[in-house]
Amino acid sequence: MSIQIKSAEYVISNSDVKKCPEGNIPEYAFIGRSNVGKSSLINMLTGRNALAKTSATPGKTLLINHFLINKEWYIVDLPGYGFAKRSKDSREKFKKMIESYILRRMQMTNLFVLVDSRHKPQNIDLEFMEWLGENGVPFSIVFTKMDKLGKEAGPRNVRDYLKVLKESWEELPPYFLTSSEDGRGRDEILEYISEINKSLNEE
Repeated sequence: MSIQIKSAEYVISNSDVKKCPEGNIPEYAFIGRSNVGKSSLINMLTGRNALAKTSATPGKTLLINHFLINKEWYIVDLPGYGFAKRSKDSREKFKKMIESYILRRMQMTNLFVLVDSRHKPQNIDLEFMEWLGENGVPFSIVFTKMDKLGKEAGPRNVRDYLKVLKESWEELPPYFLTSSEDGRGRDEILEYISEINKSLNEE
């Protein structure tokens, strides 16, 4: 039985972690390379078609965006990383903004790292996950666009990806297979969030 999303509202966008909402509501942040399907995934999870702005142009999320779900927890849409067309200064600025949110934001409960299931492991993703591990950041992997691959090719790509991760990780983080087109993985992610929220409430 997955969470029912009764309300999903946009709260604030900003580039300064100090201006993120106050209080201790848990935050579930979503990040990935440009064009990995992040906004579509957020819209699919919340059942709201235009909550997160989707764009044909990669690298459109430029700020830290907070959406309040069921008045109980936040989805946080973070800028994509590794967008080559930005200037070096601009890339550095984004890197600082993302890192300060991930490392300093006490309310961040879990980071969902999105990976396009169609591609082989990319160094930029592997290095980013390694950095999360080194800094003790709790994260999960979300394989997106599973509908774009056949019934056998999709799971095979994921298995190959996990095999590469196992070369440097003793224990793999939780992972989810998703598609914003057919809703695959929605219940599993929401259930996962629900379990974490439940355990936080019990503490």
